[in-house]
Amino acid sequence: MCGSLLFFAGVSITSCTDWLDKDPESIIAEDEAFKNFRNFQGYVEEIYNLIPDKESCNYCTAWNFGDDAVHNPEGYAHMDHQVDLGNYRNWWSNNQCWLKGNNYNGRTQSLWDNSWYCIRKCNMGIENIKSLVGTDEERNHLLGQMYFFRAWWHFELMCYFGGLPYIDQAFDATEIPELPRLSFQECADRCAEDFLRAYDLLPLSWDETLAGMQTGKNELRVNKFMALCYLGKCYLWAGSPLMKEFEKTKRPGGGFDAGAANLLGASSNGKTYDYDVNYCKKAAEALGKALDLVNKGQVSYKLAEYKYSDIYNHTKDDNAETCYSDIFYTEEQQWAMPGSTEAIFRGAYPGVNKANWNCAKIFGPKVAGLVEHDNIIHHPTANVIDQYGMANGQPIYLVRNGEYVLNPESGWDPEHPFKNRDPRFYHDIVFDGFHYVLSLEDLSAEQKKLEYCDLYTGGAMREIDHGSSTGYFIQKLIPHQCNKGDKWYEWDHAFQCYLPYMRLADVYLMYAEARAAIASGTSDLSERPTYCPGLSAIDAINALRDRVNSADYPMEHVPANLRDTREHFIDEVRRERAVELSFEGFRWCDLQRWLLLTEPPYTVKYSHEFERLEWGNYDPNKSFEENQIGPDGKKKQDIVYSWDWFKTHDPKDARVGNFHKEPLITRRLESKHYWFPLPDKDIYLYEGFAQNPGW
Repeated sequence: MCGSLLFFAGVSITSCTDWLDKDPESIIAEDEAFKNFRNFQGYVEEIYNLIPDKESCNYCTAWNFGDDAVHNPEGYAHMDHQVDLGNYRNWWSNNQCWLKGNNYNGRTQSLWDNSWYCIRKCNMGIENIKSLVGTDEERNHLLGQMYFFRAWWHFELMCYFGGLPYIDQAFDATEIPELPRLSFQECADRCAEDFLRAYDLLPLSWDETLAGMQTGKNELRVNKFMALCYLGKCYLWAGSPLMKEFEKTKRPGGGFDAGAANLLGASSNGKTYDYDVNYCKKAAEALGKALDLVNKGQVSYKLAEYKYSDIYNHTKDDNAETCYSDIFYTEEQQWAMPGSTEAIFRGAYPGVNKANWNCAKIFGPKVAGLVEHDNIIHHPTANVIDQYGMANGQPIYLVRNGEYVLNPESGWDPEHPFKNRDPRFYHDIVFDGFHYVLSLEDLSAEQKKLEYCDLYTGGAMREIDHGSSTGYFIQKLIPHQCNKGDKWYEWDHAFQCYLPYMRLADVYLMYAEARAAIASGTSDLSERPTYCPGLSAIDAINALRDRVNSADYPMEHVPANLRDTREHFIDEVRRERAVELSFEGFRWCDLQRWLLLTEPPYTVKYSHEFERLEWGNYDPNKSFEENQIGPDGKKKQDIVYSWDWFKTHDPKDARVGNFHKEPLITRRLESKHYWFPLPDKDIYLYEGFAQNPGW
């Protein structure tokens, strides 16, 4: 049998049979690949190129598996909807997902396949470093990269599949190594060892070394800072509630107890604040040291600026040096790699004009062909809209006893639901009355009617097949100008997008979480430890709020009622993660490691339903159907250019009626859904490679 685990033993990303059938002359001899720094670095370059680009796995890809996004019906075959159904096995056959993607854009976009292949490459390189004729600096750069990547590929797999065998040698091509599965924490310890090795060997800046002067695009190369950040992330994940609880299920010799799938029980919510303190202490120290380097200006990374002259259109202020939007996409910047000063870890340069054929066209309305190509739309759930709090720093809802309750301190008004919100809401979300198309010249008469968004219940953009079933669109990652009128995805705009695996805001959030996890009292939340003397857990969250604060769109610090207990502050850190990292692919892993994935209210995806009041009479005592009749007796949806009010008013100031939530999808998830299943063909290779519990 030729399973994926044979990637342990063969350097091929097709299959072991294909590898064995290769013409020997097509394989670079080891004495050539490893003889000098230039050749050896070329050998390592392939690893960078095999980091999956989550936005380019397919023409219409998917990566948000949490409760923050939902597809329209034509996208139900995609992996995010399959997760909603609990059909996790579909990851192996679904080639529209980065877990097991296809060969798109000239690269194989598959985490599973590429991981084993690249781990094998790392082990071969480490074992052949003695062949290098070069300087100690060159040797350290090469070894540091290979130790980093050996850990990184293992860690990314662990996040979805749990603990695995840790492969630290290049086995013979005819051998199937019968290595037992480690628990997550055991595997994390091995990753940490390699991240620490990488930290010791790599430079902070490649440009400041002789070896680095021989390479290009050094901002994308792994360095000492990246290794430190991933060391902290590895420890935090290992110390998270799921991993602490799942540690009880391991058995001697590898694998898990038969009852492990039910170990978490029907109510895992009570364990959601139960972290492994020892791991979280290590996480806080590593992440704190990284942020101390930032605070002292010893690295080039810093938070991108949030200064806009027009926040809805992502127009950067003339006085801003950097731009928050540039983290995710660039436009008219000569195809510059997104990331700005904030992206820490990314893959290789994505290529020119790739977004035109996939990611740029899967976030906007397909009504009347306003956004072209496949009828696939990612849109945000009401769940994540509710996570975006208020300008006064208060959440709209509080988590109390595992339930959302309205926060009386927020000041949120259901008749003005979009007013006085967290500034990130206006940057990330397209809502009712939003000026969606700025250039009407090349549009049809039907398309021109969609210049402003009709996202109220029954509006033109609420059609479930071609519009939004939730009342919103996403423009954080792809701006609304990617439409048929403004045409930002066309060649002359040089539109480029890429989703980073880690950025600096995430490091602040992880640090705050790790510090809160080890806190024994509320005073610990304000403590500034010796390894990061300028930053407490509360300071870390406030740093992100200070970044988005402005006179026009204010954002206040964490208020006292959200830090009166350790648990309440952890809730606020988690909400801050949901907002700051929205739609970036982290939500599923967060809910998973917090033991909340199977718990209400996180198992139901909602829409927001409401009526516009600008049409005139609104009677709360009338039915929805009765209120659809305007003062002139016409049905509201038949009124042409019904958004005239928005031409002279800010859409956030609109008054609405009957604002409420409606359930769209209920996820029937069980304890087994905390991990994805391993491919069946691999678990049959040998007894010690056990399947995940419940599968």
